[in-house]
Amino acid sequence: MKAYSLFKKDIQSELRTRYAINALVMFILVTISVILFSIGSEKISEYLTGGLLWVVIFFSAMSGLSRAFVSEEERGTVMTLHLIASPNTVFTGKLLFNLILVFAMNIVIALLYSLIFDSFVLKNLSLFIVAFILGNIGIASSSTIIAAIIAKAGSKGTLYPVLSFPILLPLILTLLELTKFSIDGASIGESYVELTVLICYNVVILTASFLLFDFIWKD
Repeated sequence: MKAYSLFKKDIQSELRTRYAINALVMFILVTISVILFSIGSEKISEYLTGGLLWVVIFFSAMSGLSRAFVSEEERGTVMTLHLIASPNTVFTGKLLFNLILVFAMNIVIALLYSLIFDSFVLKNLSLFIVAFILGNIGIASSSTIIAAIIAKAGSKGTLYPVLSFPILLPLILTLLELTKFSIDGASIGESYVELTVLICYNVVILTASFLLFDFIWKD
């Protein structure tokens, strides 16, 4: 219940300030526009469009998910959270907020992308949806714990992508491979290894996050 209250507070605060939403919308529009102008009238392959999709998603996440704990530091509400909520409650509430933000952002990106790029054709949509859901969970989980780590750092803006890249790289590479399989029309059974990697990645990140957050939060 406390985790939901924290999640609700973050949603209401974001709807008032719209900091993350505005940053995400602007980044998505600018990035897709730059890709369109760069390509021009050239025809690009299906695999390249699939790769560019996850590039846009990765950098959009970098622009909007770093403030999960930074906003608490800036508002001076960290001590209040220390007093009224346990570390697991705080992390769960922040994770729920980032999950909603990531899913909303990436659904918009995927829809815009499919409308703009004719060559982005998925022959196995169900495989892409499974990979999309697991990938979003992985991005939100990793981004939340990284945001907690860099919240007290002086150079938050530069530190966040530096820490995120090596942690998210295995996830992005696996998602690229699954997107390629979706374009080729491969079955879910043929993508068993990559899907297993995604599930294991999410389990490891979530388990490590809940175990380590207590120390990060109290430091």
